[in-house]
Amino acid sequence: MAQVEAVTERTIAADPDDVFDALADYAGTRANLLPEHFSEYQVKEGGDGAGTVVHWKLQATSKRVRDCLLDVTEPSDGRLVETDRNSSMVTTWTVTPAGEGRSRVVVTTVWNGAGGIGGFFEKTFAPKGLGRIYDAVLAKLAAHTEKK
Repeated sequence: MAQVEAVTERTIAADPDDVFDALADYAGTRANLLPEHFSEYQVKEGGDGAGTVVHWKLQATSKRVRDCLLDVTEPSDGRLVETDRNSSMVTTWTVTPAGEGRSRVVVTTVWNGAGGIGGFFEKTFAPKGLGRIYDAVLAKLAAHTEKK
């Protein structure tokens, strides 16, 4: 099994604290940021950052659905880590300043991929698909946090 990694980033014209707070608000804002690839969203525990346990189904392709139960931690300022109890998948959201009133948001997801030819295709195509999904999340995050 090879590790598969998908990275997506965006600069948002909003204060890093506001962007981070929106991402960490699992009980409110986060559900509104998710595109149609996510379903059955439910906060099981907590709801604001570290200590939150959240469930969703992620439909990456028409045939591939992941049932995710995620533990949320905040290992450092500006960083949220979602660790899936049902798989090896870990998603890290990092929010850093990008100039005055601007934020850089980087989403990195890693997991242990399949072996063999299936693993080759997974490593080749899955990061692009997941990148498109998280690009949609980041676009909604920008629309929610940027001052008009």
